[in-house]
Amino acid sequence: MENWDKIVHVKSSLEPNKNQYAMFIGRWQPLHLGHQALFQEALDNGKNLLICIRDGEVNEKNPFTPEEVKKNIEDTYPFLVEYGIMKVMVIPDIESVNFGRGVGYDIIEHIPPTEIGEVSATKIREQMRKEGKL
Repeated sequence: MENWDKIVHVKSSLEPNKNQYAMFIGRWQPLHLGHQALFQEALDNGKNLLICIRDGEVNEKNPFTPEEVKKNIEDTYPFLVEYGIMKVMVIPDIESVNFGRGVGYDIIEHIPPTEIGEVSATKIREQMRKEGKL
């Protein structure tokens, strides 16, 4: 697989340490190979992961409750969760991510390789509906 490109939008004013986590915020509706590749890319770079699930309403784009999504992620990564390498939590539905000056963390945009970027949760949900899984 090709490497992911990264764009650092804000550089931390502090040096990273091994006890920190790379935070990912999403709906994960459903967790798919594109999400898993993103997580794996961070793990391959020695990062701990904090997976945050936005607490939104169940609807056409969000067919699973946040608790179902949390369980799905934890069931997919039991070893990482058990050993604290990955933490999974439900957070309030956010409208933006904001920061002030001198933040102690990087803000990084991950640009996936083409084959990962083409993975679509919308298409996966449509297929799940056709198969009666939703």
